[in-house]
Amino acid sequence: MWNKRHALSWIALILFLPAFLGGCGGDGQSHKVKVGEVTRSVFYAPQYVALEKGFFEEEGLDVELQTTAGGDKTMTALLSGAIDVALVGAETSIYVYQQGAEDPVINFAQLTQTDGTFLVSREQIDDFDWAQLRGAVFLGQRKGGMPQMAGEFTLHKYGIDPEYDLELIQNIDFANIAAAYASGTGQFVQLFEPQASIFEREGKGHVIASFGTESGRLPYTVFMTKQSYMNKNDEVVQKFTNAIHKAQSWVQEHSPADTASVISPYFKDTDLDILESSVKRYLEQGSYAESPEIAEEAWNNLLDVMEGAGELKERVSVDKLADNKYAKSAIKSAPSP
Repeated sequence: MWNKRHALSWIALILFLPAFLGGCGGDGQSHKVKVGEVTRSVFYAPQYVALEKGFFEEEGLDVELQTTAGGDKTMTALLSGAIDVALVGAETSIYVYQQGAEDPVINFAQLTQTDGTFLVSREQIDDFDWAQLRGAVFLGQRKGGMPQMAGEFTLHKYGIDPEYDLELIQNIDFANIAAAYASGTGQFVQLFEPQASIFEREGKGHVIASFGTESGRLPYTVFMTKQSYMNKNDEVVQKFTNAIHKAQSWVQEHSPADTASVISPYFKDTDLDILESSVKRYLEQGSYAESPEIAEEAWNNLLDVMEGAGELKERVSVDKLADNKYAKSAIKSAPSP
């Protein structure tokens, strides 16, 4: 009887122990985080570095990445719970707020800090002047999206009204813009890397200007989540931000060739030298954020861009839709160089 009773006790302990440990910190188990990126782009190099260098694993996170093409699809996936975290333009969180969402979307870690698109022309223009766009057929981005708004902001800066001064095409899905241009649509197009460099190599276009340089600092692409998820997973959000900051520092400290090599598994159809030149181009214009913190000045510039595009109902302070405590903690805890 004694042996039977103690045997049952041991069985109960064995069955109970995994469940107990599963609820404890530091148990060696990973917390699953589903992330949706708005597109696959070299523009997001630090994210791929965090995945490939194991920075998420070091924080005890198992990150599952999927590409949810387009800001509207990405936000729909986030709001429906199909993903936990979205990597998308900060303007989408403002759109959700403007619609009166009870569970607002909160930005917590900035990944890029400028527009990531380049002006590509069919012909090489050595002494380009923005006035040369007047009367041209311009293949733009989706209305209300950050690339299009940053593009319009730049055009207005040079006295060009996109509605009246050029033939603006906006009815092509984001994923099909490059293909449409390659097939002959438009004289000029707004493209991300590595597509811009690929077109240059193939003789289909020439990069003649940068919208990132022209439109200034913006919380252009940001990791965000619903307030409810953040409240329930505060530690997870912090660990996620820690990993992103490690990757940001890594990219700043390594050569474009090193970064290109690390992220190459995410761009299997792109030659390594194209990846390297794309990373170099983004580094040179300061597109990769050096820290995950969202600056008030950059946020206000975003509001100006949205206001100029007629997409802002009211100005929303950075404190309302961005929580920088995770970024500040990640920066504080980062090892000194």
